[in-house]
This record gives sequence, structure tokens and C-alpha cells, in this order.
Amino acid sequence: MKLIFATRPSSLARWQTQWVIHALQKIHPGLVCEEKIIVTQGDKILDKPLPEIGGKGLFTQELESELLSGAVHCAVHSLKDLPVENSDGLTIGCIPTRGEVRDALISSKGHTLSTLPKGASVGTSSLRRSAQLLSLRPDLHTESLRGNVDTRVRKALDNQYDAILLAGAGLTRLNLDQHVTEWLSLDVMLPAPGQGALAVQCRADDQTTLNLLAALDDESTRKAVTAERAFLSGLGGGCAVPVAAYAVSSKQSAVINLKGLVISEDGKKVVKVNGQGTDAIQLGTKLSQKAIEQGASKILGVSSVK
Repeated sequence: MKLIFATRPSSLARWQTQWVIHALQKIHPGLVCEEKIIVTQGDKILDKPLPEIGGKGLFTQELESELLSGAVHCAVHSLKDLPVENSDGLTIGCIPTRGEVRDALISSKGHTLSTLPKGASVGTSSLRRSAQLLSLRPDLHTESLRGNVDTRVRKALDNQYDAILLAGAGLTRLNLDQHVTEWLSLDVMLPAPGQGALAVQCRADDQTTLNLLAALDDESTRKAVTAERAFLSGLGGGCAVPVAAYAVSSKQSAVINLKGLVISEDGKKVVKVNGQGTDAIQLGTKLSQKAIEQGASKILGVSSVK
């Protein structure tokens, strides 16, 4: 049996795809896997902030086209980059055990969030991170930070910013976490829905591939990220909006605990919700409605929330 994987060209995308391939080959001895490198819009446009070019599918659309054409069997994504609605004909075949969920701060001068000098520049590609940062430190200046994970770290070490913020999962996967000067607790910086998790996408009617991927699926991770993405979906938002969510689920209990946050870009308006339940989609949807009742749609500028 042979599987062809679509992957973006970045070091992190290649690492993630190779990790999935090796994990599958351990489970299915004799499975042959190949990679096909695909350049996405998000990889091509590097001179503009992500929110300006953002929208759904920035890092995924071209990979999905390869899947739908039948040229490849699978595509490995960072789940936080994947739109909450499945494209017609596609599904998430498996979500492996989640990695690091926290965000990390890197400063070449060893600063932490509390010791950064007044007016310091902090690079980030995420409205969610910049908004939460400004809520804590309104005196700081956030600046657009683009490029692959290794490029972003190099910019921090070259003093192009006083500090940068980025997802910790990419740093640990590429062995760049030795540069972290502070791991931000979830009380300080709530992650993006699905952060730290991988999603392996395939065609919904490709039962052979679905059967192969099923063995790599982690039920606890899937339940948690499904709740987080249901929260995001209920707010009518995509991956470029300042929404955060984190859920915890375990094999020992059917209960899912979910925290959600909606924040204005300047960090001045914040809606926080939390709750628990046993149905991931119901829980996420219920908390999104709770957030809307507290003014979330006004913060996001959503006129009609589905």
C-alpha cells in the first residue's frame, strides 16, 4: 500500500508530515509513503501581515486542491490553520496526540513579558496574541512578524524586535525551544483553537486511507479540539480573528472542560467564558452563544452570527 502526502515546503510542515509518516509506518509495516511539496498563498506572500491577506484557507487551499484532484492521498496541517468547515469531499482522517499548546516569548536580551521595557517592539503574526499582549501590557508595540518558524526565531536573535511571540509547538518540533525566554501560562495567553494539534486530511470517500489513518487518531485530543473549533465556528470566525479557546478531555472521564476568549484588537474589551459538557460540538456552540450574549459579536464586528 502506498500513500502520497501533500506538504508545504517549510521546515515545520516537512517535520510534521515526516512525523505522521513515521508514526503510520510503525503501525502499518510495509506502508510506502511519499511527499509532494506544494507552495500555498501563505508561503508566497511574505511582505504583508497575515490578517491583511488572511481569511480561510491561506495555508491549506492548494493542498486541498491536490487532494480533491486525486493527485495525493493525504495532507498534514497544523489544525489551527485549517478552516472550521470541511471542504466538500474532504474530511479529517485523524488527529494525533496533541503537542505543546502554549505560546512562547523569545528575546535575544533575555526579557520576559514583565521585564520588557516600556515601548518595546514585539513581533507576532497573530491578532489573538497581539490583543492578549496589549491587554496585559498596553505600553508595548506589536509589529507584524512573517516567515517560517526558523526565520522568525532568527529575526528575534538578530534584534529586529525586542521580543517575538509564537506557538510553542513549532519550536519544540524543530528543537528551537532552547531560545525561549518565557513560556506563557494559559492564564496569560490562551491559545488558538486547535493549537498544538495536527490534522491529517483526506478524501471523505477514500475508505482505504481512512482505515489506515484511524489507528493514529487520539480520542481525547479530537474531543478537545472539536469543542474549541465549535466555539470558533459558533462565533462565525476564521483562524485570523482574535479568538482563543482551550479544552481538556481525558480517557478517564467523558467530561470536556472548555475555556473561550474573545478580545478586541487593542486588548481593551475582553469576553471570557468557560463550561463543561460531554458533547464537544454542543459545548463549543453553547459557550459561543454565551460569549455572544456578553458582546463577542460586537468585538468581532460580526453582523450576523450563524
